[in-house]
Amino acid sequence: MDCQYRTDLGKRAANYQPLTPLTFLERAAEVYPHHPAIIHGNRNWSYKSFYDRARQLASSLRKHGVRSGDTVSAMLANTPAMLEAHFGVPMSGGVLHSLNTRLDAAAVALQLHHAMTKVLIVDREFSDIVRAAVEQVPIKPLVVDYNDSEYSNLGPPLSDIDYNDFVASGDLEFQWQAPVDEWSAISLNYTSGSTGVPKGVVYHHRGAALMCYSNVLAVGMVRHPVYLWTLPMFHCNGWCFPWTLSLVGGTHVCLRWVRGQIVRDLIEKHNVTHLCGAPAVMSVLADASTDDVSRPHPGVRFAHAAAPPPQ
Repeated sequence: MDCQYRTDLGKRAANYQPLTPLTFLERAAEVYPHHPAIIHGNRNWSYKSFYDRARQLASSLRKHGVRSGDTVSAMLANTPAMLEAHFGVPMSGGVLHSLNTRLDAAAVALQLHHAMTKVLIVDREFSDIVRAAVEQVPIKPLVVDYNDSEYSNLGPPLSDIDYNDFVASGDLEFQWQAPVDEWSAISLNYTSGSTGVPKGVVYHHRGAALMCYSNVLAVGMVRHPVYLWTLPMFHCNGWCFPWTLSLVGGTHVCLRWVRGQIVRDLIEKHNVTHLCGAPAVMSVLADASTDDVSRPHPGVRFAHAAAPPPQ
């Protein structure tokens, strides 16, 4: 008996959408518009605000010439700007290159040159290193300064373009496009160079999205987790957690530096449920003093990597 239905249906909008983590933020802004998405010091951003700023960043990047496949580099600490870049850069069609903030100028210059960086967003804590790096690059990227309101020891400005002004100049209703091919690059990372010349590693939209689903399962995230940024976002794109939290409507708690007592205080203040890092972060946290070790806490899930955790 002949088959009564077709089995050779092609891909179309009704039955196929490329996988990308960008849709997670779009959905979170629609479903949880007023839920806190980002906390940084005494400031916080709702999911609606987060999505709006990501679209504005994407729009402004497009206005400044960023096109599909262009590299946008970011030398940023674990701040709201870095979270916005994880969405805004690929929404523009660009590829996010997160620079290791611990590298010297020569290593940064090598990466900027190899990546053919078109726009470079710089936290002014790292101004001196980036200035020296840009001087070594033959083709100069457009530099945008990020002035963190929670950091007072700012280095000299590298540009007359302020990040918040750059974002504000973008279209609030910018209609970003998901990638046509889910294998399109979403980010570019480099090895540290400790064993030779740094090597570039590309993430695609599909891989990033699948990693987000895996993260939710692996660390036991349910709706509205609170995640503390003890893991550098420049490290493998923070293991894809910048995108993952939007999948479950979670809250990012930003942190510039890992200091034991500060981490403990933020866990207590914001009822943190999850954090990640190398075992050294566990040691810092375990060694931190506390005024009241008997105070009950529901517990924090810690995802670690690189080596066995300390005993």
